[in-house]
Amino acid sequence: MKTTTLLAALAASAAAYTMALQPALAETALKWAHVYEASEPYHTCAVAASDKLKAATEDRYSIEVFPASSLGKEVDINEGLGLGTVDIIYTGQLFAGRAYGPIAIGGAPFMFRDFDHWDKYRNSDLFKDLAQGYTDATGNHITSVTYYGERHVTSNKPIDKPEDMAGLKIRVPNAPLYMMFPKATGANPTPIAFAEVYLALQQGTVDAQENPLPTIQAKKFYEVQKHINLTGHITDALLTIVGGPAWNAMDAADQAALEQVLDETADCATQQIIQSEKDLVQWFKDEGVDVRDVDRTPFREETMKLHNGEDATWDQATYDKLQAIE
Repeated sequence: MKTTTLLAALAASAAAYTMALQPALAETALKWAHVYEASEPYHTCAVAASDKLKAATEDRYSIEVFPASSLGKEVDINEGLGLGTVDIIYTGQLFAGRAYGPIAIGGAPFMFRDFDHWDKYRNSDLFKDLAQGYTDATGNHITSVTYYGERHVTSNKPIDKPEDMAGLKIRVPNAPLYMMFPKATGANPTPIAFAEVYLALQQGTVDAQENPLPTIQAKKFYEVQKHINLTGHITDALLTIVGGPAWNAMDAADQAALEQVLDETADCATQQIIQSEKDLVQWFKDEGVDVRDVDRTPFREETMKLHNGEDATWDQATYDKLQAIE
């Protein structure tokens, strides 16, 4: 009897221990991958999202963030969404456009008149329709849009007008539409993975690159480039996308909670990037970098000639709707 009693007690104890562990075991950690540095707002705001999601889902879900291409380059993590190897990503609109062309329109050069035009677009019915088109094509779900900043050209020679870019070997991300601006100005676009850009500039593999000021600072491109030319050729944004396998595994309440948390995360990073852009011109000047104001009009005029050309992945109606947003 003593042995039986002991075994029963042990069994009861094990059952209680197992029940105590169940909430922890039930928690699903969503993998959020991106190519940006751990010091950047995209990452720090995403890290803070985990506790918010845990609270909103009663510990059913958390988030683990993987920065700096640690789970793959941008092409890789986009592919990983459907495979379930990553659950959430930040990605450029032009990379998402590989799967559904029209969504790329928001990342095309000189597509927006100014920040206000971009801001109204991201909250527009047009964007909602494009996001739904992306979901229909991929099974993945766009939740949020984060301001990435105005993209500017950095170089080892001054660039004041389109003719100054003729023959310039400029690094661009590995998505075709990033080549539209260099093509329009006679430059030579050269796709190179984000993690390899600093070395390519340092070794002279390319003469120039283009990115927003916060990224130029975070990636230290100013150390290997003499000039920052304020071309502002793309008002850029990052899409936050949840992979279909992860999204479909959640019930409606948890989906709504995740979407809310990701929207708050986008706002967190957006506000920090806006402030950073305001502060960085003087910061770069203090570092001895030549920061050059340029007349954007001739750059815009050359580029707009290509907006609905052979590289466009949208139709004329979509383009007209975007331009009509006021």
